[in-house]
Amino acid sequence: MRIRHPSPNCGPRRDGLRPELVVIHYTEMPDAEAALERLCAPEAQVSAHYLIGADGRVWRLVEEDARAWHAGAGEWCGRGDVNSRSIGIELDNDGRSPFAAPQMRALEGLLPGILERWRIAPSGVIAHSDLAPERKVDPGPRFDWRRLALRGLAVWPFSPGEAALPLDATLDRIGYPRVAPDLRLAAFRLRFRPGATGPEDATDRALAAAVAHATEAPPA
Repeated sequence: MRIRHPSPNCGPRRDGLRPELVVIHYTEMPDAEAALERLCAPEAQVSAHYLIGADGRVWRLVEEDARAWHAGAGEWCGRGDVNSRSIGIELDNDGRSPFAAPQMRALEGLLPGILERWRIAPSGVIAHSDLAPERKVDPGPRFDWRRLALRGLAVWPFSPGEAALPLDATLDRIGYPRVAPDLRLAAFRLRFRPGATGPEDATDRALAAAVAHATEAPPA
C-alpha cells in the first residue's frame, strides 16, 4: 500500500538534472510515525521521496521529479549535489536490527518502477554511506544488498577475481568519493564486506574488482 503524505521539504531539481541514483537510508528513529513526522516538519529541513515502514507500508513524501533533501553533502562518481541527481528512500530501522521481511518486499516492489521510469542502472542504487563516507553509515551492515542484486536491483561481487589494480584506483572506478583511504575502505566494507577490519587485503581488492566490473557491465 502506498500512502501519499506530502512533505514541504523539497524544491526543484537544479540545472536541469534528473535522477540517476537511488539512495537507500535508514531512519534511526523509534518508529515509522516518528520518522514521518520529522521528514515532514519544515524546521527539520530533511525529507525523502519515500519512507517504507517495517510493516511494508510505503509513504510517498516528495514527487519523483522534485528535489528531496535526503543526501546532504557528498558525491558519487565525482559529482556533487546528489539531491538533484537522486531518489531518496528511507527505511524504518533503528540501525541495529535486521530489516523486516515486509519492508524488504515493499522495497523490491518499489525499486523496479523507479529504475525503469528514470532509466537508472542497478549500479545507481547506492547507500548513503557510499556517497558520504565521512559522515554516514546507513543503511548499515544489516542491510541485504546481495538480496537486491539477485533481483537485478543493485550490484554485488558474485564472482570475485584477481584484482589487477590497487584498491584506491578500483574505488575510483566504482564511484567512491576521494576522501581519506581508511574512510573509503570502511565505506566499501560496510556495504560489501561487513565486519571486516584491519588494513586492506587481497579480498578487498578482489571484491572491489568484481563490483567495478558489475558497475561497468552493459545492461543485460
